[in-house]
Amino acid sequence: MRVFPVLFGGWINQNTQQPLVKDESKRSKNVKSMSEINTHEERDDTEEQLKLWRGAEKKAPWHDPPPKVKVTTLEGICFIDMELILGLPPQAAYNVLTNPDNQPYSRIINGRELIHNKSRKVVTNDESGYFVEKEKDVAWNVLWWSRAIPITFVFAENQKDLSAVYMKKKMMFMKDFEGSWQVEPIFVDSQRLCKHRLPKSQEDYRQCSGGQGKIASKVKMNLTFMPSSPFNLPPVSWYIRGIVIKTTKTLLQDLQATCARIRGA
Repeated sequence: MRVFPVLFGGWINQNTQQPLVKDESKRSKNVKSMSEINTHEERDDTEEQLKLWRGAEKKAPWHDPPPKVKVTTLEGICFIDMELILGLPPQAAYNVLTNPDNQPYSRIINGRELIHNKSRKVVTNDESGYFVEKEKDVAWNVLWWSRAIPITFVFAENQKDLSAVYMKKKMMFMKDFEGSWQVEPIFVDSQRLCKHRLPKSQEDYRQCSGGQGKIASKVKMNLTFMPSSPFNLPPVSWYIRGIVIKTTKTLLQDLQATCARIRGA
């Protein structure tokens, strides 16, 4: 397994008996109002980028390429490595991923949201980010059996480098379930606006493009999971693994659709 239990284990033990502080931020339909944007400068930059994206969307719609997904299995442990491009600036894309307003974004399947966000509670926070506990219901449809499975996750969200790691705290059928993501900028208009100059930073890109270059986001994600006993034995483990992989791919598509709505597609 990966390093997430080392990161979370001591923290969970220290905070199990502490009262959770509920995130009081209200729901918002506009990503630029989300409270996780740390400074006025970052907020202004994100707002300017969103204006560029929304203006460009009216002239030439952006189409996110299909996500890249690689699945490997070793000794019953399943590893899913993913990469996807989002037509939003990095801070906005990160806010969609962390979902501080706990908004729904997944599709409806058989009368249920694929992922229903029940609650989001900030447990601790510091200059770099948050430890957050999230409760979700996942729609689980197996033949004639359909129900919502409750899951509790713990996230460590790092706003400075736009990354997060997470692991399950409570989850049926799963012994281990953990993952991470990292958001990186893509200077999509650099060839057109910066000519032969290769920008090395967002500030460099802003200067060479005259502030007119759009910044997209590359998101690198991974997920590692292993069913608990006796569900870790074939053929049941194969079936569970197939459901998790299919659900994950569907959520990636829903994530891209959400970003498209934000930029006005």
